[in-house]
Amino acid sequence: MQRRDFAASAAALRNVIERYPDERELLERARLYLKVCERELEPKEPSPRTADEWVVAATVAQNAGDATSAMRHLQRALADDPRHDHAHYMMAVATTQRREFGVALEHLRRAIALNSENRSRARQDSDLDTLQDDPAFHALVDAPMPDASASKPAPAMAAARARNKPRR
Repeated sequence: MQRRDFAASAAALRNVIERYPDERELLERARLYLKVCERELEPKEPSPRTADEWVVAATVAQNAGDATSAMRHLQRALADDPRHDHAHYMMAVATTQRREFGVALEHLRRAIALNSENRSRARQDSDLDTLQDDPAFHALVDAPMPDASASKPAPAMAAARARNKPRR
């Protein structure tokens, strides 16, 4: 076992268990170590590597009722990518469930700023129902959608800018 060759160790421990069935203390110890070997031989799920994978892991943990792991995964996702809108949205859900409403509203604000589709999602999300009575929630989700044409330059203006741009 010290060499971390768990397959060989497991085989040796099974041999000990078979050969010495009357040695109670030896059997107990051999079974204990055999369980360790078997646990180490089980295939392990790879740990998340990207912000998207951390958010998926957080969603799984949240759905399994493991709020602590979900929060840890979301914090990791946001550390990897502070502009990950879904991580902010999930953080809003997780902190709402922890009754940290100010933190939840800030994450929801960021999620909406990064992706305006989160506004309509938040209106319909039952996980955010406890925020429904908060005027700050309504200020976020009931705000008018920004006019897309106002943010884009007129085609003629864009063409003029392109012509006047110096070449390298």
